[in-house]
Amino acid sequence: MTERLADHTTLRLGGPARSWVRATTEDALVDAVRRADEAGEPVLVVAGGSNLVVADEGFPGTVVEVATTGVRADHEGDDPTCGGVVVTVAAGEPWDPFVEQAVARGWVGLEALSGIPGSVGATPIQNVGAYGQEVSQTLAAVRVWDRTLRGIRTFAATDCGFGYRTSRFKADPGRHVVLEVTFQVRQGALGAPVAYAELARTLGVDPGTRAPLADVRRAVLDLRTAKGMVLDPDDHDTWSAGSFFTNPVVPADAVPDGAPAWPRPDGTAKTSAAWLIKHSGFGKGYGDGPVRLSGKHTLALTNRGGATTADLLALAREIRDGVEQRFAIRLVNEPVLVGCEL
Repeated sequence: MTERLADHTTLRLGGPARSWVRATTEDALVDAVRRADEAGEPVLVVAGGSNLVVADEGFPGTVVEVATTGVRADHEGDDPTCGGVVVTVAAGEPWDPFVEQAVARGWVGLEALSGIPGSVGATPIQNVGAYGQEVSQTLAAVRVWDRTLRGIRTFAATDCGFGYRTSRFKADPGRHVVLEVTFQVRQGALGAPVAYAELARTLGVDPGTRAPLADVRRAVLDLRTAKGMVLDPDDHDTWSAGSFFTNPVVPADAVPDGAPAWPRPDGTAKTSAAWLIKHSGFGKGYGDGPVRLSGKHTLALTNRGGATTADLLALAREIRDGVEQRFAIRLVNEPVLVGCEL
């Protein structure tokens, strides 16, 4: 039976794969990728499918589905005064259930990343972040299969090249197949200091203060749900790849008047892609076809049902070009494009 990528991506878009391998063990995962490489077969590694835009024509090679599971901590302890816990997680573990487990077990530093779709193995690739937290803040190591050297390697966090929505793995696409991710977390009942103003307001605390882990998770889930960023098969506003464009980093004096700005030490500033989109004339719900901006959030391009990848890319180009014409800032897509381009 032919597998369609549309059945394995949160956008519900993408044509058939020429062949499909579901790997439930690390050995099977490495073997599937290695065999395809030795045969000269194109390889696409898929797990949660939350950050993929796949061409309507599909993928002319082998798709390897990462279905490995397992969460193991180096020790168990209820004493919040002890140093912390080292947690190693299989790449195929779904991300949000892992965060839910972390909150329940008093592992601090992942709670603001609640509700993000996808797998654990995908998170270091683009240094997933939200509401003032990034994966790189708690990540200790990433274990990978290096397709170039044909061997297993382990990268410490300092060797991962983490930056805003990037890493050495994203900079060298396709080379590294993530096998396991190791986190080093503190233990406690309170989350990390709340670093995001909107989250602090929702929690009723001052920025920089701490709140109970469960409260932070609940607040983040509520915020994400209100923006259509928590998957719901009955809500087309969630049929997306999340934020389609990254927040651009520009010279500080190039930030448009009135736009949010987060200054950086090098004289640049990060500004809001959502603000730029809105102020370029693309409001919530923009579009009259099967792909539209979310009715809840201007950063999400959504499949309203019956859409094609070509439809999605057409709207993405319209928005990207409109923002560039209005503000001379060119937005960059966050999802990975497979067999297609903007």
